[in-house]
Amino acid sequence: MSKYKVIGVMSGTSLDGIDLVYAEFDYNDTWEFEIIFAETIPYTSDWVIRLKGLINYSIQDLQVLDIKYTEYLSSVISKFMHDNKIETIDFISSHGHTALHQPELGLTYQIGNLQIMSDVLRQKVICDFRIQDVDFGGQGAPLVPVGDHLLFSEYDYCLNLGGFANISFEKNNTRIAFDICPVNIVLNHYVSFLDLEYDDRGIQANGGKVSIGLLDDLNRLDFYNLTPPKSLGLEWVKKNIFPVIDAYKLNVQSVLRTFVEHIAFQISTILSEGNGTVLITGGGAYNDFLISRISSRSKCEIVIPQSNLIEFKEALIFGFLGVLKDRNEVNCLRDVTGAKTDHSSGKILLPNT
Repeated sequence: MSKYKVIGVMSGTSLDGIDLVYAEFDYNDTWEFEIIFAETIPYTSDWVIRLKGLINYSIQDLQVLDIKYTEYLSSVISKFMHDNKIETIDFISSHGHTALHQPELGLTYQIGNLQIMSDVLRQKVICDFRIQDVDFGGQGAPLVPVGDHLLFSEYDYCLNLGGFANISFEKNNTRIAFDICPVNIVLNHYVSFLDLEYDDRGIQANGGKVSIGLLDDLNRLDFYNLTPPKSLGLEWVKKNIFPVIDAYKLNVQSVLRTFVEHIAFQISTILSEGNGTVLITGGGAYNDFLISRISSRSKCEIVIPQSNLIEFKEALIFGFLGVLKDRNEVNCLRDVTGAKTDHSSGKILLPNT
């Protein structure tokens, strides 16, 4: 089998909503793809509150919420299929939503990956891609780089600006990938004090002033001295970022301005190694001010693609990870995650008859 029609599903830490992609993947010496339908379903205010508080849940409470979230996710996917009249589908490939991610403790938990989904939708479901990698001693993240390698090899760097900035590139014939720093998970948190969901085009940040003291404190955080593989989670942000920022008691615009400079600085330290092309995706690609600060610190050519790729590249690649799993091919790279071996990660759920 060389052609697959798949629904890829992604929910990120920035809580923008659930990204759904109906795509076709075709293999003929190399992989090609086409996004047929794509949509983001915003979370209800109730679900935003629940998901923001996940790290405070006990395991028992998470397990209860997991059932409710899987049912909710199934209803969202069902509506997407109905609205777009999707009838031909090989399977659904879903990331779920990260509730806990502490790979150093051997722990990662994505809610929304239960058998319920396959039974409700009456479809094969491929999901829960992180847990096997953590069992193999890896970070369980990032998982997108194998898709970058096989679908977007024409770019020297693939940079995603979502809740966190993560990057993927080839070095010495090896795929290197890791989380760089927080992005929208911090920017959206502080701009919410202005009753805004996000900083449109970076206008608020552009109106602030850089706090050199805060910038230096952020850039000195231990994480930035670690060598890859490395990954970040909400727990780390709450422990290491928010207290440092809040101690300065700056106005919101200056917090945003300083953090944008922090993001640009951390990204530039990675891009300084070359002058190739950088494909930028994720919600941060719409932050014109952030992009200008990254561009000013780098010799690389910045490429901002069409909106469907900016917004849905991760959902697309999670669909592709399912294709690789279905073919029992490697979709998780040890050089990226630190696992003991390359492997084909994820679990396959079939509807109960």
